[in-house]
Amino acid sequence: MSRLAKKPIILPEKTEATYVGGIFTIKGPLGTLSKTLRPHVNIEIEGSSITLTPARASLETKALIGTYAAHIKNMINGVNKPYEKKLIIEGIGFKSEVKGTVLNMALGFSHPVNVPIPSDIKVTAEKNNLTITGIDREKVGQFAAQVRAFKKPEPYLGKGIRYSDEVIRRKEGKKAA
Repeated sequence: MSRLAKKPIILPEKTEATYVGGIFTIKGPLGTLSKTLRPHVNIEIEGSSITLTPARASLETKALIGTYAAHIKNMINGVNKPYEKKLIIEGIGFKSEVKGTVLNMALGFSHPVNVPIPSDIKVTAEKNNLTITGIDREKVGQFAAQVRAFKKPEPYLGKGIRYSDEVIRRKEGKKAA
């Protein structure tokens, strides 16, 4: 069994958890998150602690119990403090702006790139920095990855969209003979 799942998960103040009919729900000061979980793992909520136990001894259950513990911890953290991803846009003429629920970017293509922003995610654009925040870790990470995929950083000049903590290994260009 996973080390994460062996310890009980403690709920912070102002946070409530329910598990009914395979749907796990967390309510906190910033909002509500729900996730459908398979019945391979028993989830017991007692007061301010959550314990996970395997429903049966199988390989699939061993794999899922640690995953479910990590998902539950991420949900608890998200409803108490929002997750944040920062992207840096580098390149001459590359820019971004948020207009309503659409992220408009100029990335050196012949056309502007317009990306609809999901309703539960907040995006701010300042100069060449994008900040993506939200309570659902998976959605924030997925949206950041979608935006980055439009123009991945290239190794010669470093142009493109990269995460703020990402290091781009630069290559040496052609040498004069």
